[in-house]
Amino acid sequence: MEPFVIDTSVFTNPDIYSQFGPSTQEALAVFLELAKQSRAELYMPGSVYEELRLMKDLGALAAEFELVMRIRSPRRYQLEIPAELLYEFIEEVRHRIDRGLRIAEEHTKMGQEGKRVEIGPLIRSLRERYREALRRGIIDSREDVDVLLLAYELDGILVSADEGLRTWADKVGVKILSPIHLRHALESLANPAP
Repeated sequence: MEPFVIDTSVFTNPDIYSQFGPSTQEALAVFLELAKQSRAELYMPGSVYEELRLMKDLGALAAEFELVMRIRSPRRYQLEIPAELLYEFIEEVRHRIDRGLRIAEEHTKMGQEGKRVEIGPLIRSLRERYREALRRGIIDSREDVDVLLLAYELDGILVSADEGLRTWADKVGVKILSPIHLRHALESLANPAP
């Protein structure tokens, strides 16, 4: 049985958790029941679990969650990754920084063209476009790296809605399951076909 490495998006993204229930608490309860019935090995890095606990109140389900989900961080000091991945990442970050600078320059020019421009909407637009250029489609947090490395280390299946995490998982050969299929996967592992 291949382990599943779960990202917070499974429990924080309404489009995803709604497959289990209408609210986070109801979805979490259904997820935990299905997980207990299935033969699936479920993992979540410690940093991701802490992030989830900051974002969502697990309440009385926290203890059960910790029993069902194996909370385990990757072995960062023992894990080897291809050096080419680091080169690719640096190149990608450099490209994104350049795009971010061009967006900032465009917005600066818009504010200086002599037209009466409302500063609030201009700053909001700058922030949105800058964030899109720098963060979409890339690993942008320690938690993302932990999920990726743990899935790589365990030769597991990554379950995440994060586009950047999925892109980089594909680059290193980590198997990916779309989180919208997680319920079906758990149900099939609970009731294997004859």
